[in-house]
Amino acid sequence: MEEKNCRSRGTWTTRIGFIFAAAGSAVGLGNMWKFPYVTGIYGGGAFVLIYLLSVIMIGFPIMVAEFMIGRNTQLSPVGAFTKLGKNRLWKFAGWLGVLSGFIILSYYSVVGGWILDYVIRSVFNQFQNCSVRQIEKMFEVLLESPLRQVGCHAFFIFFVVYVVSGGIARGIERWNKILMPTLFGILLLLLINSLLSPGAREGIKFLFNPDFSKITPSAILVAMGQAFFSLSLGMGAMITYGSYINQDTNIVNSAAEVCFLDTLVALVGGLVIFPIVFSCGLPPSAGPGLFFKTLPVVFSRLPWGSLIAFFFFILVTFAALTSAISLFEVVVSYVIDEKGWNRKKSSYFMGIIIFLVGVPSALSFNLIKNIEIIGKRNVFDSLDFIATNYFLPIGGLLIALFCGWSLSEKVSKDEIRKGGNNLFFYYLWRYIVRYIAPVAVTLVFIQKTGLISF
Repeated sequence: MEEKNCRSRGTWTTRIGFIFAAAGSAVGLGNMWKFPYVTGIYGGGAFVLIYLLSVIMIGFPIMVAEFMIGRNTQLSPVGAFTKLGKNRLWKFAGWLGVLSGFIILSYYSVVGGWILDYVIRSVFNQFQNCSVRQIEKMFEVLLESPLRQVGCHAFFIFFVVYVVSGGIARGIERWNKILMPTLFGILLLLLINSLLSPGAREGIKFLFNPDFSKITPSAILVAMGQAFFSLSLGMGAMITYGSYINQDTNIVNSAAEVCFLDTLVALVGGLVIFPIVFSCGLPPSAGPGLFFKTLPVVFSRLPWGSLIAFFFFILVTFAALTSAISLFEVVVSYVIDEKGWNRKKSSYFMGIIIFLVGVPSALSFNLIKNIEIIGKRNVFDSLDFIATNYFLPIGGLLIALFCGWSLSEKVSKDEIRKGGNNLFFYYLWRYIVRYIAPVAVTLVFIQKTGLISF
């Protein structure tokens, strides 16, 4: 039974396959969609600096911790915390990871559906010779169409289910070996175009010149939440992916490589978007639609722009898909491990459930746009707010506390030393996950709940 279950869950066949898969989980819409627009909202360079510090001081150590938990147990988050936890209450951390993956995927797939819609538009050359206002109108029409929204949401979920039901090695690992390098190549071409645009100087200055007067407690919270969201932390994804790592893989180096690739794509995404924003006279704080309103303008002005737009949105679709797969795999691996279902049954059943839960998010901009859940936020924005600012930081906090204070020192030390890491790094990592990461996440979380103010 255990051997059958292991086959159902899958394993990475190569180290580079694992790196691309983990990077594919981290490198997605969080980098190319969310990072540029929240950077725009919170003032540019100062926000970027806080984000980078969050990745180095908190994101990287917690990613190492998640890989550690996953590889040691070779189980889903619930099973992993149950096996390693000295107290039954730690099982809650596993449940939170599964719930986070479930909730985030329900609305993340709606954004993935927007990308699919833009793939279709690029096929029919609808971006060519369009004005900025025409591009904005396209996005508005998409948001206001309930059938289109739900349909794209359904297609995106279907692709996720199809890939996950086929297993790890023949699905996400194989796809990432082809798609991730190609995506980097296309981003490089777009970067060159952006840096040659009239707004290049102003865009670079906005992204890298810090204005600390823009920093508020809210900006710090969002930067912290973005670090967790972008790196796929606190949601059980890296624990699940870590459960497929072989014993001779250096998890420290692997985590560093994933963080580097993720941060690189986020910065390149900003360098692609902001020069065009300023060239076209658009506000950098345009919000979630920034990605869908500015890049099509780039394509409409490029030689062979329609062809580039098609391949870009196809590849961004797969970047979103690889992230969605990691979220879905958290849920599916739980069902496989805890319920004993086979992979196909688990994938299709949970895929239908997540699709249905995501329908209200797809309708948040049209049929039920007047329904407010938290403050003045619609269903889509409310789920994103809860997951990014609460679920993920709490999940990351629990993982840090677990590895720093509850997990056996022998287990953590052995996992760190595999692959040749020395004890100096181990004690540095242990100090960070024991003190720095928990304090930082706790302060941000408490400030957001309103218990204290800065």
